Amino acid sequence: MADTSFLNWPFFEDHHRAYAARLEAWCVANLPVDHADVDEACRKLVAVLGRDGWLKATAIDPANPGPLDVRTLCITRETLARHDGLADFAFAMQGLGTGAISLFGSDAQKEWLYRTRSGEALAAFALSEPRSGSDVANMDMQARRDGDDYILDGEKTWISNGGIADFYVTFARTGEAPGAKGLSAFLVPADTAGLSVAERIEVIAPHPLARLSYQGVRVPTTAMIGRPGEGFRLAMSVLDVFRSTVGAAALGFARRALDETIARARERQLFGAPMSELQMVQGHIADMALDVDAAALLVYRAGWTKDQGAARVTREAAMAKLYATDRAQSVIDKAVQLHGGDGVRRGHIVESLYREIRALRIYEGASDVQKVVISRQVMGGG
Repeated sequence: MADTSFLNWPFFEDHHRAYAARLEAWCVANLPVDHADVDEACRKLVAVLGRDGWLKATAIDPANPGPLDVRTLCITRETLARHDGLADFAFAMQGLGTGAISLFGSDAQKEWLYRTRSGEALAAFALSEPRSGSDVANMDMQARRDGDDYILDGEKTWISNGGIADFYVTFARTGEAPGAKGLSAFLVPADTAGLSVAERIEVIAPHPLARLSYQGVRVPTTAMIGRPGEGFRLAMSVLDVFRSTVGAAALGFARRALDETIARARERQLFGAPMSELQMVQGHIADMALDVDAAALLVYRAGWTKDQGAARVTREAAMAKLYATDRAQSVIDKAVQLHGGDGVRRGHIVESLYREIRALRIYEGASDVQKVVISRQVMGGG
């Protein structure tokens, strides 16, 4: 049983604690799922998460709009990740993919949220390109105005839910100004003519990822989310909300690694005594516990700050994402070491955690980019 004493910290309210308990019980009953067919597993996970109400946290309710509760998002990702990394992925992409619509979408665009919150439609966030991952302002994709339409041409890559999403929130250069000030966002249904999957991308922890091709993709001007030239600000606002949740997912992986290691140390006999009696093992477990608690403090500080009404939490979210993902990598590496051969046995939970954690230090802003963001915030560069 994972440590839940952190829920008594002043960052949380009673409804968060009750929510966490209900979700934990649900996860025990429903996770992990079979990952043999990753696409099908993700579709089923979105369907069941929607059916049982957990996707309501990912987007605003169009009928009763209010702010997203970032602490609830973080609790959900931490809990799901502790039980099944693919379940966390499925939940997270519904939030990231609809974030722009929740924050800036028109009433017509928000109609999609009924379907994503119920698990009937899968969302995707199409930002990265072959030449612009962390450097969003270097985007090449063009969106050219043509009467009452825009025509999109270019490529997107490393797109989560690529190939299975029902729509892609797509960022393109509309040219109102150079660099970051000339980008806009569009809601592009997956069946739009000219949009195709150019490549499915396989990674060490299998998730649905793809490179997308946009060739003369025509969408109406009403497909634009927000106003022309606001795409960069819109994207950063979405990441401001969801970047903290990446740290929460890493925290879930780290907690599971710590739990598995404690159980291993108690059960495994070494030199005639339980492993847990060796001081070096105790030292490793102490380091792991310290990293988990410190990461939790940063993650939930960022969530709490945003939920208190802060317009931006760029510094807090970057710190949470950087520290939680980097330290989770260290925690899981120690878990692998203390599990010996089992730690690298394919199919063992610790081995799967080792593969799951690595991508979190890259997506939604790589660790080195987070250091740049933090430095600029601390020095007042904004």
